[in-house]
Amino acid sequence: MSSSFDRYQKRKLISSYFSVVISIALVLFLLGSLGLLVINAKKVADHFREQVVVTIYLNDTAKDVEVKQLQNSLTMAKYTKDAKYVSKEEAAQIVKTDIGEDFMEFLGANPLQNSIDVYLKADYVTNATLDGITEELSNKSFIEDITYDNDLVEIMNNNVKKITFWVLILSGLFTLIAVLLINSSIRLAVYSKRFIIKTMQMVGATKRFIRRPFVMKSIQLGVIGAVVALLGMAVVLFYLDRTFPELQLLQNPVLIGALFGGVFMLGILITWISTFIATQRFLNLKTDQLYY
Repeated sequence: MSSSFDRYQKRKLISSYFSVVISIALVLFLLGSLGLLVINAKKVADHFREQVVVTIYLNDTAKDVEVKQLQNSLTMAKYTKDAKYVSKEEAAQIVKTDIGEDFMEFLGANPLQNSIDVYLKADYVTNATLDGITEELSNKSFIEDITYDNDLVEIMNNNVKKITFWVLILSGLFTLIAVLLINSSIRLAVYSKRFIIKTMQMVGATKRFIRRPFVMKSIQLGVIGAVVALLGMAVVLFYLDRTFPELQLLQNPVLIGALFGGVFMLGILITWISTFIATQRFLNLKTDQLYY
């Protein structure tokens, strides 16, 4: 009978530890994933900003030396990420590929113009910068027109500000939820042993002596939960990097390492503080209060 009861208690204890570890792992995984989103939010936003193209259309009378000088000056400009010359023949081939038929057979000639496509660095993709570039280049006689999607730039910048704001709000909210959930799991685990705590106290054990094994066990569970969460984060990060290589999510290993280290330390810190508070509460209760 005693052996059967011991096995039952052992299974119950393992089940309790398992639920605590899973709770810690899930919460830290969600918090870490949000952290990955936060540290890569600017990178993702910059990627989309750098897809905005400023197209400079050139006159047919433009001299090769003028075009080459213009392209070189644009390439060396502080706001330029890339400047690519597109001949009218290349433009015609692109249009032909896009529409799936040779439009020049109907027109009898190529109506497109030679152009230079300028891709800006993310920090310079603003209406003020684009207007300044347009004004600077508009006095060149061999440039016929300069175009870019002004509305797209404005919408993109507004959305980036809104997304950044809400990501920060969600980060704070998720951190609070993480602390509360882990604290709740730890308190339930300690609550199930409240009579053991009180019994040890009644036979003369000090509060520090009683608290130590509970804190050490919780830290162990926190470490295990944090490791499980970090493995999940590593899998997600690896998958995203393979799926979206252009985002270069692994380009800053120091920042990612700091995030992983932060999640690991957070798992230890929250479990330690929660266990300390929970055990202290039951140590301060009177015996008859343990039944409520």
